[in-house]
Amino acid sequence: MLLRHPHNTEDCRAVSEILQRVGDKWTVLVVGKLGNGAMRFNELRTAVGGISQKMLTSTLRGLERDGFVTRKVFPTIPPRVDYELTELGHELLVPVGALGEWARRNTERVKAARAKFDGTRA
Repeated sequence: MLLRHPHNTEDCRAVSEILQRVGDKWTVLVVGKLGNGAMRFNELRTAVGGISQKMLTSTLRGLERDGFVTRKVFPTIPPRVDYELTELGHELLVPVGALGEWARRNTERVKAARAKFDGTRA
């Protein structure tokens, strides 16, 4: 059988892996906040709002592992830790910002489509 739209499995895997990292709401919010400059952990937690300490830690570790964020520890008492976007992280702001803007512009249209769909299903 000949595929109408041949695809490269490695390309699909690569896209899937990246979308798993950047597609969750906490990543989008954290990257957005760090787009304004370096922040300390608790500043970031307050700025994001609603995120638990455990989830923020997990999100930041994933972003650091993937090269979107750097973590800088200052030898003070208590230790000060700043998080900042890397060059790659700043590049990520472009599509994330565009998607966020699109979502804000189209929220009502999506809600209307959902209501119409749900109404025909009832």
